[in-house]
Amino acid sequence: MTATALTPGDIAALSYGLASLAFFALALLLLSNWRARRHSRALGLACLLTALWASATVALSLWQDALWQGTLSLPGVAVEVLRSGAWLVFVLLLLKPAGLRLKVYFIAVAAIAALQLLAGALAEASSFAFPALLTVIVCRLLLAVLGMLLVEQWYRHTPPPQRWGIKFACLGIGGLFAYDFYLYSDALLFRTVNTDIWAARGIVNALTAPLLALSAARNPAWELGLAMSRQMLFRSAALVGSAIYLLAMASSAYYLRYFGGAWGPVMQVAYLGGAVLLLASVLFSGALRSKLKVFINKHFYKAIFDYREEWLRFTRVLSQDGPGLGERTIQAVAQLVESPAGALWIRREQDLCEPAAHWNMPAQSASEPAGGPFCQMLEQRQWVVDVPECLAQPLRYGQLPLPEWARALPQLWLVVPLMLHGRLFGFVALARPRTRISLNWEVLDLLKIAGSQAASYLAHRESADSLLVARQFESFNRMSTFIVHDLKNLVFQLSLLLSNAEKHKANPEFQRDMLGTLDHSVKKMTALLQKLSRGQTQELAAPLSIEQLLAHAVSSRSALEPAPALEIEHGGLTVLANWSRLERVLGHLIQNAVEATAKDGRVLVRLLREDDSAVVELGDTDQGMSEQFIRERLFKPFESTKAAGMGIGVFESREYIREVGGQLEVRSKPAVGTTFRVILPLHRDGAVAV
Repeated sequence: MTATALTPGDIAALSYGLASLAFFALALLLLSNWRARRHSRALGLACLLTALWASATVALSLWQDALWQGTLSLPGVAVEVLRSGAWLVFVLLLLKPAGLRLKVYFIAVAAIAALQLLAGALAEASSFAFPALLTVIVCRLLLAVLGMLLVEQWYRHTPPPQRWGIKFACLGIGGLFAYDFYLYSDALLFRTVNTDIWAARGIVNALTAPLLALSAARNPAWELGLAMSRQMLFRSAALVGSAIYLLAMASSAYYLRYFGGAWGPVMQVAYLGGAVLLLASVLFSGALRSKLKVFINKHFYKAIFDYREEWLRFTRVLSQDGPGLGERTIQAVAQLVESPAGALWIRREQDLCEPAAHWNMPAQSASEPAGGPFCQMLEQRQWVVDVPECLAQPLRYGQLPLPEWARALPQLWLVVPLMLHGRLFGFVALARPRTRISLNWEVLDLLKIAGSQAASYLAHRESADSLLVARQFESFNRMSTFIVHDLKNLVFQLSLLLSNAEKHKANPEFQRDMLGTLDHSVKKMTALLQKLSRGQTQELAAPLSIEQLLAHAVSSRSALEPAPALEIEHGGLTVLANWSRLERVLGHLIQNAVEATAKDGRVLVRLLREDDSAVVELGDTDQGMSEQFIRERLFKPFESTKAAGMGIGVFESREYIREVGGQLEVRSKPAVGTTFRVILPLHRDGAVAV
C-alpha cells in the first residue's frame, strides 16, 4: 500500500496555515505590551490582520471546495483589502515625518480598496463574470504597485545611519507586495490565476515574518513588548513542544500503518499509546519543568525573575492562614531557586538557632549557637552561603568552619540568612536545585530580600504566639484574683462565725446556722478550686428568679451585724444571668454595706421594677463617699480603703453587671449613707433556674 499524495488544496492549506501561525505569533508579541508606541501597535495590527487573512483564505478555499476562486468572492475580497490596506497604512504612518503629501496616497488607497470591494460584489452577483474578476485583479495589482512605491519612498527618506533598523522591514513588506505584483501580473497576462504561484504565496508571506520581527527588535520605535508573562510563555513552550512531539509521533505512526502490512494498524496504535505515556511522564517531571523555566528566564528575558509575579506568589504563600508557617517559609524561599527541599532554624531566647521546621528533608535536631562563627558571619556579612563553594574555596568565606549538621547533609546547597532589624532571626538551609542555576548578584539579592520578608512574617507569628500565652496567663491571673477575693469573703464569714461561737455555741439554732454556713462555704471553695483548675473563665447564664437569689444572699448573711433586711416591692421578676456569679456580686455588695455600717445602723435590700428592668437597691447608713472618691477610686481595681481589702470586689461587680446587659449606679452622701442600684434587664422567656 502506498501513501496518498497531497493535493494542491492540501498544499495551499498548509502554506496559508503556516502564514497564519507566523503572523499570529508576531502580532501577539507586538500587541501584548499595552504601553507600546503607536508604530508598534500599528505593526501589530497589520500582523494580526494578515494572520486573519491567511486563516480566512484557508477557510474560504475549503468551504467553497475551490482554490484561489474562494478569494475572489466578496468575503475573500474584503479580507484581501484589509490585509493590503493595513500594510499600506503602516508604511504611510512611518512616512509622515518625511513631509510627503500623504493625503494623496491615503485617497488613492481608499479609492482602490473601494473599487475592489465593488468589483468583488459585482463578481459574486454575476456568477464571477470575467470583467468583474478582471477588475478585482487589476485593483490588487495597483495596490501592490502602490505598496512597492511607498516602501521605496520609506527607505529613501530614512537617514542612512538609521537604515540598518528598517532594512529588514523594507525587505519583508516589499516582499509581500512584490510577490502580489508577480502573482496578479501573471494572472492578468494569462487571464487566470496560477494555482502553484497562489499556493506558494502563504509560505512566502510566512518567510517575511522573521524579517519584520528582526527589524522591530532593532528599531526602538517599534520595540517588541515581550510583555507575555513567564508563566504563560512557559506553558506555551510546553504546549508547542508537546504539539511538535505529537506531530512527529503521528507522522511516524502514519508510516508504520502504511508500511507495516497486517500489523500496521496495531503497531500504529501501540506506538501512539507509548508516545503519549512518554510525553505524560516527561511533562510531570519536576526537573524538566525547572530546566525549561531556567532556559526561558535566561534566553527570553533581560531579568532572571519576574519580580512582580515572584513577590505576589511569595507573599501569598506566607500570608495563608493556619499553622505550618515555618514549612511555608521554606517552600516560598525554595521555589525562588527551584530547590526541592529545605529546613528552617529560628533564634530562640537561649541565644540558640534551633530547628523549627523542615520540608522534604529529614527533621534536624542540631542547634547552632547564635554567638558561634557561623551565625556571626551570617549576621555581620549577611551573605547567602553557597555550601559547595565554601567547601571547595574556604578562603572566599574567610576559612569559615561549617557546622557538623551542614557537613552531614550531602544535598545541602545554600544557607539563606533571615535578617530582622539588622539582627539574625534565623536561617533557611536549601537542598540542591533540580537544574543548574547560576548564583549571580540578581539571585543572591532576591534571596536576601526574601529572607528579610520571611523573617518579618515569622517574627510576627512568634509575637502573636507569645501574646496569646501572655493573655492566657493574664486571664488565669485575673480569675485567680477574683477567686482569692471570694475566698477572702468566705474566710471573713468563717472568722465571724468562729468569733460568735463562744457566745452562742449552746444555742441549737446557732448550731444549725453554723453547720449550714460551713456546708455552704465548703461547697463554695470546692467549686472555686474546680473552676481554677479547669481554667474556666466564663460561666453560662440562665433565666433565674431574682427574688429567690436575693433571699438566699440575705439569709446567708443574717448572722452579720447589722443583719441585712430584704423588702420585695415587686415579686416574680426573672433575669438572665449565672446564679452563682450574680449571687457572688450581690453578696459582695451586701457584705460591703454591712462592713461599712455601724452595728446599730441599717442595711436594706429592696427589689422593685422600673419599666423593663429589675432594680436591686442596697442602701446603708454608713459614713458615705464623696463624688470625687466615687469617680476616681471606687471602681478602680486594686484600690481599697480596707486594711485587708484587695480592691477588686466593686470592680468585678460592675464588670459582670455590664456583661449581662445591666448597669451599676451609686448614690452617696457623706455622713448620710450610700445606695447601690443594680439595674438588670428582665427576661420573659424560658424556664427559671432555682
